[in-house]
Amino acid sequence: MSDALDLAAGLKPHDPVYRARRARPEFVEGAELCRASVLAPEHGLGLDGDLRHALALRMGRLNEDEALVAQYSEALAHLDPLDPLVALGNGATGLEAPHAAIARHVDMVTLTPWQAGPEHIRALEAAGLSSPQIIALSELIAFVNFQTRVAAGLRLLRS
Repeated sequence: MSDALDLAAGLKPHDPVYRARRARPEFVEGAELCRASVLAPEHGLGLDGDLRHALALRMGRLNEDEALVAQYSEALAHLDPLDPLVALGNGATGLEAPHAAIARHVDMVTLTPWQAGPEHIRALEAAGLSSPQIIALSELIAFVNFQTRVAAGLRLLRS
């Protein structure tokens, strides 16, 4: 059965890279469980699914990963988000708080992670995010950027 990474990389069951991934099923299953846990966790901590998907879409756009942009655009559309979340996902700036602070953080960690420092966590706290929300946001950022890089690597292997 194909997972989100297979779809992002364009892998089909007959592809050698698809079959090679299945040689380590714990990695395939682990990546899919991680994806589910950051996008649709049992306890959202006030970071709803539509916000999480909008942020994933934003990161897909920042990483210029058209396959992930398509996946996350479709998933977000199914959640019927409000216009501000659609704008957030599409890369808008000038957003209302706390979305503005979250967007700045997501953009910075996605594009220039080496610049991240304690002051950026303090900015999220000042925007009203709790420590558990900041951790959940960090997990989402880490996963989507991981997903982007793995999908790109799988595409290279496939080619």
